[in-house]
Amino acid sequence: MTTEASPHDALDYYRPPHADALGLIRVRADDEGITEVEFVATEDEAPRPSALTARARQQFDEYFSGTRQAFDLPLAPQGTDFQRRVWDALATIPFGETRSYAEIAEQLRCKGGQRAVGAANGKNPIAIVVPCHRVIGSDGRLTGYAGGIGRKQWLLAHEAGEIPLLLE
Repeated sequence: MTTEASPHDALDYYRPPHADALGLIRVRADDEGITEVEFVATEDEAPRPSALTARARQQFDEYFSGTRQAFDLPLAPQGTDFQRRVWDALATIPFGETRSYAEIAEQLRCKGGQRAVGAANGKNPIAIVVPCHRVIGSDGRLTGYAGGIGRKQWLLAHEAGEIPLLLE
């Protein structure tokens, strides 16, 4: 049995229905907003749900059932100013679309900054909600994803309306 936590130390877990290949997702929040959405192997801490983590879980249900394309949650990721600029740019990538690292760098007026964008993308603490899975190589290849390329492939296929069976 879990007890509701104050928003400054909330933590909960979410397992996408019909998506066993994705595994377990940990959601953390503080009094500012969601601070982490991360794929994890196990429940390594006792859940401390809050109204905000419950709202996130509900929106994940809608996303994975195909009825939500954009999340409406307060976010409070911790990072450098540049990382936050990249994460804000990621949030502008529409559902079902992709952008290259070069396109994100150009959007940020950071000519030649693909590697810096890639590094910031890899440090995104709020997977799925801040859609770093929608960033691909300039040649269209799936490159880098903190949750693993298989999960990135699954998420992109989900958004394309395909039904993936297993992670590679």
